[in-house]
Formats: sequence, structure tokens, C-alpha cells
Amino acid sequence: MDLENIKEKAAAAKELIAERATELAATAGDFIEQSVGNRIDGGLFEAPVLEDEAETNVWYRVPIEDGMAGDGSGFHIYIKKGTTENLCIFFSGGGVAWNEKMASLPVTGGRVAAWQPNYYWNNLRPFTQIMNINVGITETRDFNPFHDWSFAVITYATGDFHLGSNTFLYKDDDGQEQVLHFVGHDNFRLSMERIKELFPEPGRLLIAGDSAGAFATPALSPEVIDDYYSDVPEITLFSDSAMLLRAGWRDTIKDMWNAPESIYEPIHTSNITADWYEHMTKKYGSRCKYLYASSTHDYLLSAFINEERSGEYYTDEATQAEYAASLRRMYERMSSFDEKMHFFIYDYRMPAIFGRGGTIHTAVRSPHFYIPGPGGATMSQWLFDAVGGNLYDVGTDLI
Repeated sequence: MDLENIKEKAAAAKELIAERATELAATAGDFIEQSVGNRIDGGLFEAPVLEDEAETNVWYRVPIEDGMAGDGSGFHIYIKKGTTENLCIFFSGGGVAWNEKMASLPVTGGRVAAWQPNYYWNNLRPFTQIMNINVGITETRDFNPFHDWSFAVITYATGDFHLGSNTFLYKDDDGQEQVLHFVGHDNFRLSMERIKELFPEPGRLLIAGDSAGAFATPALSPEVIDDYYSDVPEITLFSDSAMLLRAGWRDTIKDMWNAPESIYEPIHTSNITADWYEHMTKKYGSRCKYLYASSTHDYLLSAFINEERSGEYYTDEATQAEYAASLRRMYERMSSFDEKMHFFIYDYRMPAIFGRGGTIHTAVRSPHFYIPGPGGATMSQWLFDAVGGNLYDVGTDLI
């Protein structure tokens, strides 16, 4: 056998091993998701449905009549009644879809585990509870400085940053026509009506979000403030990880998602989060406090850079470095908006087993919320200080 044949056989063997490894990872991921979901569904760990008066420090599911997930299934939010007059409205993350390909590939445990393209959660199956409550800022134990706050978590499974009011037809992998309901804004408005009933007059308001919800925070805060909580004296906005540069955002949000004009009108650059915060600071000035956080080399958002550029969902060192450079430019722009605009930049690394490098994606609803980062500071204390009026930056030297 000549050397060339040996090399070809070795390459074929490596390719087969990689394919089998991907298959095994996908199978394991699906199994884990299903197992966790089964443990939650109808069990002791599932948040009960709110039927009467809420007990303090207990998480409840609140079904939203007429609300809808992306696949047409039901929609609910989570609420917790605290022991203070403070309220956090939290917009959950969960991916995005801006074309037919992305619409056809919602998240599954298998796709995540095998690092196969997966772009957004399309329903609120039981597994999603673990991403929404009892972690990070939503912890009920007293080591969380926000444990005594009331919370309303606006869940997310529509692929539209909570902004849409449309239906989108696409074809799945089998060529069958499917529908994705971009109804995040509809869900938001329905949810806010219920939240206002449950928490009519908070003394202090934190509007926050991670990932997709971090985009929603500055985009939807004007509606939260003007239409529901105009009399609240102290308001803070906080976005954790919302930098995804695209020239086509305005068209997507206006035409594909059919968002209200008030949402897409402020967009004038490829950085929609910065555009929305710019709009907020001009409209509300020092009435609000404005906070932004991100990891330096976000493994997940950097993968979307390649998705937008080449249609391939992957991350690597070069793309992560590109993300870090863009984050620096974002910081330089946003820090000029208002004296109450402040930042928490962190560099918690992805586990080595992940094998793709980079830093984590979001910290506010993870154990990293409490883990000392740059200079020994924790996001939990930085955020708690900020809502109380003690504003400062952490970790900006990392970029």
C-alpha cells in the first residue's frame, strides 16, 4: 500500500470518528434534556401555577392567555413576590432567527451538545425552567443581594428579541412548510398587563435581560416606563451580552418581525443595542441608570459573527478576537452617552472540555453572578451597588 493510500484511509477514519462523536454527543444531549425535563414536568421541581395570592419568596408560573411560543404552543411567565417594594422585570434570552435557515433550526439538547447549528428556543418545554429561575439573580437564597426583590421573568421562545408581531412561513429539513410565530412583542404586552396587576406600585424598578433579552431591555424599556410604571422614582436598565452587529437589523425588525415603529425607528447603525441605549439616554437622561455587561470573547455571539458573514455557525480564536475589538468600540461609544452609563466586563473562560475557546455567554443568570471576576469584584455586588446609586465600572481594562 503506497503512502498516499495510507493517508487517505487515515483521513477517512478520522472523519468517521468525528461523525460518530457528533452523533453520540447529539444523542447524549437529547437524553439529558429529556431527562431533566421529565424530572421537572409535574414534579416537585416544577414551579406551581399561580392561582390565588402569591406566597413570598416562591416562584410561580403565570399562564398568559392569548400568549404563544414560536411553535404555536402555550406561553407563560414566572413571578416571585418579594418582601420589599423593589421589582425586577427580567427579559429572558434564547436565540434569534433572521432567515429561513435559522427558523428551521430551533434549539435541541442534541444540537447544542454536538455544536450543530441551533438558533433559538421555539417553545417553553419543562427543561426551559432551569434557564429562567432559581439561578444567578433569580436565586431565592439570601446570598443573592436581590433575594428579597419581587421578580417578573418574561420568558422567550419566539426568536425575535421579544419584539415581533408576525407569522413567518418556512420549510423544515424534510421540505415541509412550517410556521414560526414572531410574536414576542405581543407576549410582552400581554405579560405586562398581568405584571402590572400583580405589582402595581414598585418603589424601585430594575429592567434587565440576558442575551436576546438584553437586546429587549433598551428596546422595550420606553414602553415599560411610559405605559406601565411612569411614576416609579428609581429606574435602572441592565443588559448582559447584547452585541451582534448586522447591517440588516432594521429591515429584519421592521419587515420580518413586524415590530412597532417606535422600536425600529431609533436604529441607525449595525449595533442596535447601542442605538437603543443612545435613544434611552436622550429621552430619559439622568432619570434612569444604564448598565451594560459582556464577556470579552463571547463564544456564542462570536459564532453569530460567522453565521452572518458566511452562513456557517462556528467560533474560533480569530472571530473571538474580532468580537473583543468590537466590544471595545461599543464601550467607547456607549460610555459617552450619559454619566450614568456604566459597565461590567468579565473574562470567565469556557471550560476546556468545550474545546472551542472563548469566554462565557452571559453571567447574570448563572453561578458566575457571584464569582469574583476582575479585581475581585462580583457582578452581583456591582449591580446591587448600581441600583442603589453607587455607579462604577468593572473590568474595562480587559478590552
